[in-house]
Amino acid sequence: MNKSTRLALAAVTALGATSAFATNGDHLIGLGAKARGMGGIGIGLGHGAESALANPAMITEVPATEVSFGGTIFMPDVKYDGGAGYQQSDADLNVIPEVSIAAKINDNFYLGVGMWGTGGMGTDYREDTSGTTMQMVTNLQLMQFGVPVAYTSHGFSVGATAIIQYGALDINYNNGSTVGSGIAQDIAFGYTLGASYDLGEAGINGAKVGFVYKSAITMDYKDQLTNATAPFASAGVTGISSELEQPVEYGAGLSYTLGGHTAAFDYKRIAWSDAKGYKDFGWSDQDVFMVGYEFTSELGQLRAGYNYAKSPIKELDWMSNGGAALNMFNLLGFPATVEQHFTVGGTYHLNETLACDLAIAYAPEVEERFTSATLSGPYEIGSKHSQSSVSMQVTYAF
Repeated sequence: MNKSTRLALAAVTALGATSAFATNGDHLIGLGAKARGMGGIGIGLGHGAESALANPAMITEVPATEVSFGGTIFMPDVKYDGGAGYQQSDADLNVIPEVSIAAKINDNFYLGVGMWGTGGMGTDYREDTSGTTMQMVTNLQLMQFGVPVAYTSHGFSVGATAIIQYGALDINYNNGSTVGSGIAQDIAFGYTLGASYDLGEAGINGAKVGFVYKSAITMDYKDQLTNATAPFASAGVTGISSELEQPVEYGAGLSYTLGGHTAAFDYKRIAWSDAKGYKDFGWSDQDVFMVGYEFTSELGQLRAGYNYAKSPIKELDWMSNGGAALNMFNLLGFPATVEQHFTVGGTYHLNETLACDLAIAYAPEVEERFTSATLSGPYEIGSKHSQSSVSMQVTYAF
């Protein structure tokens, strides 16, 4: 078994042991410590080999060959109130891997490969004895394998990343009888397209713009969602398929560098309302705004950032179309409700070829209160959710 194969198996094993909490819906705010240190910035500012998914056109900033590997330690804090006060979810520590490689083939062409834990979500109330959480355990895991290819000429770059996505979903609970039959897995295909332009070619030195489009990727999780919602058919929850689609994304970014200072702004839209599965649960589209700053010195870089996106989960009318039960599923099993993220990070160059990257992100607690119902009538449910994370990686350029 060669080194590349061993590395791939190690990353898959690490992801399989986690239920990754993401931040913009079920997506991480950024992939790699550089991007995460700047609030997820990566469309209009390149981060070398890290850029394969954020904007593949930006891998053209790799001077020769670059290898980046590391991961994120994710620490979500989730609580659910089903009428007996807030109960704590035990899904509070996750490890998310990342490996990125990019190389300059000639003055115009660049090629890379990588694998990334891109997100997921989940809760774990199996130890709860309050009787209000149904001891629900949910676990969505997502990993993408990609091959970015890019072309650059006269400041204009285009790129594309072919993606193989692996996903696993498990939903189980006890409402008098056990619901759930183990983990369902699937593999599907997608792509990311990107473009960038160095405005220095037009006389605006230090400025760059970028654009990105990510295709939808439809996963079939073998009746996981269908079986999980079937007991609530009498409450109006019907027509839920087994498919869960990672939605279309598109966005644009701008960065400007003057001396050792770089400021950047990214915007992207995530189309949850058109994605299979998510639209059945009433998720709304997200407008994601990212602001980042980087200071560069001889020793390395310091970074800071801010990311904001309104929660895609909204309260549904509890009196129609199964809204009462769907409100419960969203807050109890899939509480992707955090909205603000404050980040800091940095890079320390050990020598000309080796650097260590670090990022810390914090999402303040958000509380949501919705209306659910039983045969006895409506009642209020709630969710509290905050996050903190540490991302670390090593980058080797040669």
